[in-house]
Amino acid sequence: MSTIDLSKRRIGVNFSEQQAEVLVWAPQASGLSLLIAQDPDQPLPLTQQEHGYWYLETDQLKPGDAYQLLIHQQQGERLKRPDPASLSQHEGVHGASTAYDLSAFQWTDATWKGIPLEAYILYELHVGTFSAAGDFAGLEHQLDHLVSLGITAIELMPVAQFPGNRNWGYDGVYPFAVQSSYGGPQGLQHLVGCCHAKGLAVVLDVVYNHMGPEGNYFDDFGPYFTEKYHTPWGNAINFDDEWSDGVRHYFIENVLMWFRDFHIDALRMDAVHAIKDFGSLHILEEIKSYTRKLSVKTGRQHYLIVESDLNDPKYIDPEHHYGYGMDAQWIDEFHHALRVTAGQEPTGYYSDFNGLAHLEKSFHDAYVYDGIYSPHRKKTFGRPATENPGKQFVVFSQNHDQVGNRMLGERSANLLDFSMLKVLAGAVLCSPYLPMLFMGEEWAESNPFLYFVSHGDESLVTAVREGRKAEFASFHASGAAPDPQSEETFMRSKLQWELLKKGDHACLFSFYQSLIAIRKKSAAIYELNRKHLKTETVPDARCLMLHRWHEEQHILCFLNFSDDEQQMRMPSEKPYWKKLMDSNAPEWGGNKASPQSLEAGNLLQVPASSFLLYTSKHV
Repeated sequence: MSTIDLSKRRIGVNFSEQQAEVLVWAPQASGLSLLIAQDPDQPLPLTQQEHGYWYLETDQLKPGDAYQLLIHQQQGERLKRPDPASLSQHEGVHGASTAYDLSAFQWTDATWKGIPLEAYILYELHVGTFSAAGDFAGLEHQLDHLVSLGITAIELMPVAQFPGNRNWGYDGVYPFAVQSSYGGPQGLQHLVGCCHAKGLAVVLDVVYNHMGPEGNYFDDFGPYFTEKYHTPWGNAINFDDEWSDGVRHYFIENVLMWFRDFHIDALRMDAVHAIKDFGSLHILEEIKSYTRKLSVKTGRQHYLIVESDLNDPKYIDPEHHYGYGMDAQWIDEFHHALRVTAGQEPTGYYSDFNGLAHLEKSFHDAYVYDGIYSPHRKKTFGRPATENPGKQFVVFSQNHDQVGNRMLGERSANLLDFSMLKVLAGAVLCSPYLPMLFMGEEWAESNPFLYFVSHGDESLVTAVREGRKAEFASFHASGAAPDPQSEETFMRSKLQWELLKKGDHACLFSFYQSLIAIRKKSAAIYELNRKHLKTETVPDARCLMLHRWHEEQHILCFLNFSDDEQQMRMPSEKPYWKKLMDSNAPEWGGNKASPQSLEAGNLLQVPASSFLLYTSKHV
């Protein structure tokens, strides 16, 4: 039986003192053999162990060798398949696996202990479209840009091996294998080392709620899926049905590998509401338990950040409060309220949001729907998260989903004017939560971020195309949805780095730089105390004042989303207020600067579509 070993990966192929150890979970096989490409006519049989595991120790398999597994099925059929725990798939999702020695990489980040979660300023990116090269090496060349911007943590969209060379990453079918076109496992290890050398933490997006359709051979090995529950992608991954122990161990091993062998600092776990587990110990809680033990062993703090659509704080509540112990979660509702306030048409799931009132609520409560009736869902929805600290929530004005799931993939820069982009930046970066930017946001990237794939199965390509057409059928007046399979769709989604030096693009980048720098040195902003927060609004206008404080320092963040100048009164908590940031000042592309200082009780004229930041004397 497989037992979790904190010190090393056990599942799949691993190397120790010139020996390869092979451990495969295939409970429904009658036999299992290893086929090495150099000698395919000499299969090496694995020995059956308890609970569906098969084991082999051999000196014939070396790092870099291509190999497959020969499954002897109960019906007598024999199937050649890649290793479900493969670390490298140079030949794609249907080809042979490539043996890789995780321990061979020479790390140079021994002094790196990570950064506190509350210090995370996140930057989500897609490796394939972030640079011209579209790989880890291309990303490394742009790290200095992120450092100069003030980012403290990059968040990589999924890098698990997917079909072809173009994909968002959520169609991965080898959770342990690093996408070969990005640079494979060694490329990722090198990238992480470079990030740590520059003071950047690395967050990796992982998918534990489904497997992609193409190259998915898991059913040939065992009951990785269960018919008890269904998800938008088909049968759910088997976390609580018969034989679920082997599946649970598989994913726990995956989590530990990223932290231990790739030195990843945090995992962002995709759509955990689609993980179906009604056992006595939820898989997320068990993952947290092993993560905590690994952190004690390594001396590095590892974080688990989830995406959840349930507005249920049990995911982020500690285990002793009957929660799953996740460290943080994305808050889509902050995004939705912010976008409607900025002028987004309230259709679809945006129809639940009324703009400023809901944005004000999200600043206070994180969740907007926390036990109130949702017209869009047609039910009462959510629970309050009043006791969860601000560092447990990640907020943003755009991300890969909110951009890429639009039919034409328009970014904020295509939908809003330049002045409003600065207001959105102020709302996110002055919030009492962890801020996240989406790649290119900081210079108003104008290229879209579209949905793209490169499947080899034509029937699957047709299904994806038809699915996208059906999803956007009501948008026919806006033209046809871009072809997801087309390489042109992918190329149109690449960032235009040359924009950084041009006009408003350069101005916005400097604006983000300055605002992030202010956030880092202003305790009233970087101390994420949700209790030290007040808000005021202008009745019947889209204008809000966010008042935050820490000890003697207070900050006032004025956000005017309207097309008209609005009037607000300076609060009386401090006698004197000094301006820190003014989006309408000429230096930031505006036309008139607001007063440099004001006294308590003074009236402030907040310009249309503008963001203002004032502080008390104590900075």
